[in-house]
Amino acid sequence: MNERRDQHELLIVGLTPEMLGKPVLWYSQNRERILASLANDTAWKHKALVLEEGARAVLGELLRQLDELGYEKVLDVTRWGEFAHRGGILDVFPLNMECPFRIELAGNYIERIAAIARTSDIGRGEWEKIMGRALETQTTDFKTGELLVHLDHGIGRYAGTEMLAIGNDEREYHVLEYAKGDRLFVPLRMSRKLSRYLAFGEPSVARLGGTLWLKTKRAVREDVIAFAKELFELYAAKEAAERTPYANDDAEKDFAHTFRHSETPDQTRAIADIMRDMSSPQPMDRLICGDVGFGKTEVALRAIFRAVSNGTQAAIMSPTTILADQHFTTAQKRFEKFGMNVALLTRLQTNAEQKKILSGLASGAIDVVIGTHRILSRDVHFKNLGLLVIDEEQRFGVRAKEALRSARSHLDVLSLSATPIPRTFYFALAGLRPMSRIQTPPPGRQSVETILEPWKQTLVKTAIEKELERGGQVYFLHNRIMTIGRVVEEIRRLTPKARIGVIHGRVGEHGLIDVMGKLRAGDIDVLIATTIIENGIDLANVNTLIVDDATKLGLAQAYQLRGRIGRGHIKAHAYFLWRRKKLTEKASRRLEALKEAEDLGSGWRIAERDMEIRGAGNILGREQSGSVNRVGLNLYCQMLAEAVEQIKHEKTRPHERHHNDID
Repeated sequence: MNERRDQHELLIVGLTPEMLGKPVLWYSQNRERILASLANDTAWKHKALVLEEGARAVLGELLRQLDELGYEKVLDVTRWGEFAHRGGILDVFPLNMECPFRIELAGNYIERIAAIARTSDIGRGEWEKIMGRALETQTTDFKTGELLVHLDHGIGRYAGTEMLAIGNDEREYHVLEYAKGDRLFVPLRMSRKLSRYLAFGEPSVARLGGTLWLKTKRAVREDVIAFAKELFELYAAKEAAERTPYANDDAEKDFAHTFRHSETPDQTRAIADIMRDMSSPQPMDRLICGDVGFGKTEVALRAIFRAVSNGTQAAIMSPTTILADQHFTTAQKRFEKFGMNVALLTRLQTNAEQKKILSGLASGAIDVVIGTHRILSRDVHFKNLGLLVIDEEQRFGVRAKEALRSARSHLDVLSLSATPIPRTFYFALAGLRPMSRIQTPPPGRQSVETILEPWKQTLVKTAIEKELERGGQVYFLHNRIMTIGRVVEEIRRLTPKARIGVIHGRVGEHGLIDVMGKLRAGDIDVLIATTIIENGIDLANVNTLIVDDATKLGLAQAYQLRGRIGRGHIKAHAYFLWRRKKLTEKASRRLEALKEAEDLGSGWRIAERDMEIRGAGNILGREQSGSVNRVGLNLYCQMLAEAVEQIKHEKTRPHERHHNDID
């Protein structure tokens, strides 16, 4: 447990551009001037906040003030500018302090303020860059005409921004339109009060004012609390399991130095999250969400190294033999330098090879195994399996993921996904499943230009020839095995000089590996394939993707495929084409969402839109779906996360009676 030091008064400075550049020492030297400005200058009202022990403080109002100061709500504070709360406990990491603080409330009064012995997981220079990007995103990300939810005033339609002059002060405001011509002006600095309306139906937009929105939130909150209790009971059994905590190993630093790149800030944070999980007696069940090529695999390798260093075995389960083979090549190079034995287990190995691997797993001679569903076969027995990594989690069914976990309740599980399936996405948003997001692209990475067009032979011919002229290679996706031969002939006529390769599910696994080897060696210019290329191909020289009939792809699947190009520093182009005369409404919405999510790191947004387009399905019951429609998915999940945290706090921490309770 972190050591804490009491502090009777706490100054919290807001995240404004002029404040971000200051060192911590500046705040302590100018503390009295800041406090005087707070007392005498109304302009400072939204720049800082002072909390005192014994002072009155309503939790809801306190959370709103932190939000207005630009602080981000998280499950656990690890860096400047974050806050987290559960029950009557509020943790906050002020920009002006070296460590976070815990504020304990008793009713509507602050009972105790104590420092937590923890430092930020990023430097102040990095924080400036990240916050600058976050603030910019908040003010430019909304699109005119879309529905937004204002925390205090409800659902309105976004009408862009306007400049307004109030006295001598001219500022830019977001404008929301409500029923009967009502308009709401929201200062850009309060953008955090706005979120996109994501739900499963079209809401009714009411007038401003009145008590309707307050009553709606109150009713939804009652439903949320009941639902949170059900969900908590569902996860309570998993949290009851225990295993021996993993210890830190000195060789971990040496292993980290074998990584050829510098970790991005998000990778560093994800690794810290995992190491904290593994140091706990409760088994880990964490989701790492990040775009293809953003470094999820490296994060997983760090976890595997710690598990094996502590005397347990680790397994990576991949959806395809191609991806498994790629992971094996990477892991073997990294782990064998440290005396760790790595094996590949798929149906490609001969019976004799598989028998030898199975024997090594049972005896403990093999430390790390990488494979497909073959790992789940009944003849696979581990001596001491401690960690399971599930790559591309969205590609596995529930039974597959639970097969190993149910047999070993102490098993640590780390899931990787670029576009989590709606159920996973939903539980992560609700805070029921720990999650780390990797949103920072590797240095030099460029976004992929997305072209949405009806099928034209001239367009396809030009796209292929342009890529080949600059020495690159092309993926051409046609997802029907029955007609793929006809398409091969069509492409051959359009580009007679191109060397063409073909792969699909009936080629056979040995054939797949052979063709991919030729592509990797540069002996193939255009690879015509089904969606089998969705996972496991990491080639920096392939920078054009042409999808024959994009209307047949799901949104997350199309996004995943697009992530297979643009892996290096060269600008990539993705063509999503259709041969139909008219697009269906759902197909049109999917393609529009894909175009909107052209920026790097948009996988999370794609998961949101995919959930919206596909509907609630079996993720929520009818009652929950109704509540989501009334306030929007983002606010609903925020309410649910708060309710779950409160229930966890009530269940796990004994009720503390205060002296005034006895009186």
